[in-house]
Order: sequence, then C-alpha cells, then structure tokens
Amino acid sequence: QTKYYTLIPLVTCFPPLAIVKLLAFQTERQKPRFVSTIHHLSIMSKQQLPIRIVSKVVRGYGRGSKDLGIPTANVSRDKDILTCSTGTDFDELPTGIYWGFARIGEPSVSTTATTATAPTSSLRRTASSSTGETSSGGGNGQENGEGDGMGKVYTAAISIGYNPTYGNKEKTVEPHLIAGEEHPLRHASLTGETLFQDFYDKTIVLSVVGYLRPEAPFEGLEKLTEAIKGDIRKAEKLSRGIDEVTLGEKRWVESSSSLNDP
Repeated sequence: QTKYYTLIPLVTCFPPLAIVKLLAFQTERQKPRFVSTIHHLSIMSKQQLPIRIVSKVVRGYGRGSKDLGIPTANVSRDKDILTCSTGTDFDELPTGIYWGFARIGEPSVSTTATTATAPTSSLRRTASSSTGETSSGGGNGQENGEGDGMGKVYTAAISIGYNPTYGNKEKTVEPHLIAGEEHPLRHASLTGETLFQDFYDKTIVLSVVGYLRPEAPFEGLEKLTEAIKGDIRKAEKLSRGIDEVTLGEKRWVESSSSLNDP
C-alpha cells in the first residue's frame, strides 16, 4: 500500500496535479494480476478460433430455462461421443462467451440442397439478409416441418466455462440457439428469448466462430440475464458477416455431420 506519510514533503515541492499523477502511477502498479491474465486468455481464445465440435445434447442443470429464461443445448463431454477440431480435451477448451452457429440433428433436405448448389454470392446475400436460421426458404423456420428447430442452422451465443455466478466445478459448453426475428419461437421464453423443444440425445454440430467476452460472476440473476441478452444481440449482429470465415463456418454447420466433412 502507498505510504501516505511519505507524500507530506511532496506537498511543498510539487503542485497538486503532480501528486495526483503520482498516486495514479502507484495504483496502476498495484492492479490485480487477474486483469492481465484475463487479457492473456482472451488472446489465446481468439488464436484457437474457429473451433468445430460434434457431439450430443445432454441434460444440464436446467438453470437456463428455469432461472434465466434462456435455454441452452448442453454439449456432451463424453470422450466416446465428443469430437473437437482443436484435438484437445474438453477441459482444455478456452473459457469465455462466444458466438457461432449450431445445428441440431441431421441437415434438412432443403438446407443441404441450398448449400450444395448456391454460389458464394448467393450465400453472401443470404447472410446479410437473415439473422437467425438458414434454409432455402429463408422464412420463419416452419418450412418442411422445421418449426421445432431440427435440421436447420442457427446463430448461437455460446458459453464455455464454469458459470462463475453459480460456481460450477465442471466445465460446460452451452450454446443458446437464436431463431430469426420472424420465427414464432424467437421471443417465446419468459425473458423474451428463443424457446425450442428439448434436444436431449440429439446430435449437435457447433462452430465457435468468434470471442465476445470473458466469463464473469454477476451480482444476481437479473444482471446475469441482462448480460446474456446483450451477448445474444452481439451474436446476431456478428453472424450476419460476409467474411470468408463466417460464411465458411456457416456452410460447414449447414451440411456436415463430422469434423472430416469439408
């Protein structure tokens, strides 16, 4: 701590502004180390992106739906089921809040056909005009019986980590699938977010495309919910990108069932 008695002689030698700068310098030197650690982790996270994951949806703690009104599709960590493009163990995945794309179940026929035949320019137009699910119809997700969220690609806000507000002991990967604004389930949850059916035991194809922020504890569920809703808005905006990485990951999620698929 700064020894304030050592500043007394400075009052007569330096103007007040100089003393303020000196105190600021001392404070800067004493910043907690975790600030630089978080910055370092965010850099590491970005360097590993995008991350591709294929697994199954399993039951989680149920907090997303019950406590927050923002349900998630919890990814199985079972080594016999999970495959990851980083080749790392589940517990070595970089923690943080991310955005990306997700698909539950096998690709729909319309989505596969569109991906296989549409030129890049067409995909760019689709990406710039749609914020949620992708399909040949580009509508509200009810074409071909797809209103339940199966078989389509959705923008996702993704949590990787320990949910520090709850203090989990085990790392989880939890994407929240975001339907387009015109989808009937887009604002169906208690807090006005997407509410699909349960996807338990279904295959999930997930691409973690971009980093949003570090995971952090919040003082109460209201502030946590507010932060997640902000993450969802950012994910929607970023998923409209027409850069090659965004378009490439979207195409992979649309049509792939394994990491080996192009």
